[in-house]
Amino acid sequence: MNITRKRISLILGTRPEAIKLCPLITALKACAKYEVHVCLTGQHREMLASVLDVFDVKPDTDLALMHPNQTLASLTSRAMDLIDAYLAETCPDMVVVQGDTTTALCAALCAFYRKIPVGHVEAGLRTRDRRAPFPEETNRTFISHLADLHFAPTEIAKENLVREGVRGSQISVTGNTVVDALMIALEKLENNPRQLANLPKLNHAPDAPIVLVTGHRRESFGPQFEAICRALAELAHRFAEVLFVYPVHLNPNVHEPAHRILGGIPNLLLVEPLDYLTFVALMRRATLVLTDSGGVQEEAPYLGKLVLVMRDTTERPEAIQIGAAKLVGTDCDVIVENVANVLTGKREPAERLCNTQPFGDGSACERIVESINRFWQGV
Repeated sequence: MNITRKRISLILGTRPEAIKLCPLITALKACAKYEVHVCLTGQHREMLASVLDVFDVKPDTDLALMHPNQTLASLTSRAMDLIDAYLAETCPDMVVVQGDTTTALCAALCAFYRKIPVGHVEAGLRTRDRRAPFPEETNRTFISHLADLHFAPTEIAKENLVREGVRGSQISVTGNTVVDALMIALEKLENNPRQLANLPKLNHAPDAPIVLVTGHRRESFGPQFEAICRALAELAHRFAEVLFVYPVHLNPNVHEPAHRILGGIPNLLLVEPLDYLTFVALMRRATLVLTDSGGVQEEAPYLGKLVLVMRDTTERPEAIQIGAAKLVGTDCDVIVENVANVLTGKREPAERLCNTQPFGDGSACERIVESINRFWQGV
């Protein structure tokens, strides 16, 4: 008996989307019920390839929508046109998006216009400040009004959706697929350890404490980001025995001030964006993580690492609640004080960390596939 398979299109454009969707792509492809189609928009073209390689995911379509120096409005306009044409050609039965990017918003809206059901991975995250993170908070709120299936990573995320009027029958608490991805990465690293000595100077100080830094939030561009850089410079001078490793985002609003303010400091390593496995290996090796990234707030607690979050709000309060993360904002003095407290032992790097993993157990993709199965059974 021939059963027509449903076509599911996963549309992604950035490195974080790839990390969190690749394990789901693999899980869906393992299910005989579905024909899986992967569409790249190319929003983070330079940083996507290595992630796709780790998970052996090969895209079916590449829209290549990025143009130099484009605005959010021009990016959104091109994405809408190209994604809509893609949907008209491929005619998927469902579109799956992840998170809060421009790619995710445009894909969800285009699917809605064509009356294609939308599944939203990592649904329900909220700061309640539509300008922080910007524009992500508004993007994901809009997607929640377009989606038919909401894959909430935590109970808090589910409560946010219910509070906004989403029916409970549309929501599945799945855990976050970033944990699924991280577990795969750790297994690959066990089988083929990543040589961090390939990073400059790490081979000269194999036992040195490491502070891993990431910083790229759009709402911090300008004076706030320069304050972050000044804090890093002061910390590096004060703690000469500590290596500060900063993979610098390619956005010129990050790249230029980072190299202008931090270039030439011997124990502050400004490196190009790292491939996913090397980044995970470095995070596992780090003493402390200093970030404004969303995904890192989820990954680091799984590895037992304290995260100092250079933001005033977070949509991931679960890490705060168990003491795995702390908000330190973008004030130079506050950042310096909090990092110094860890490096001088006034606060233990793993203070109050427990065995609870707030973002899941590595089975999120399995639960999402089950939720999609139930959706088609009910149609």
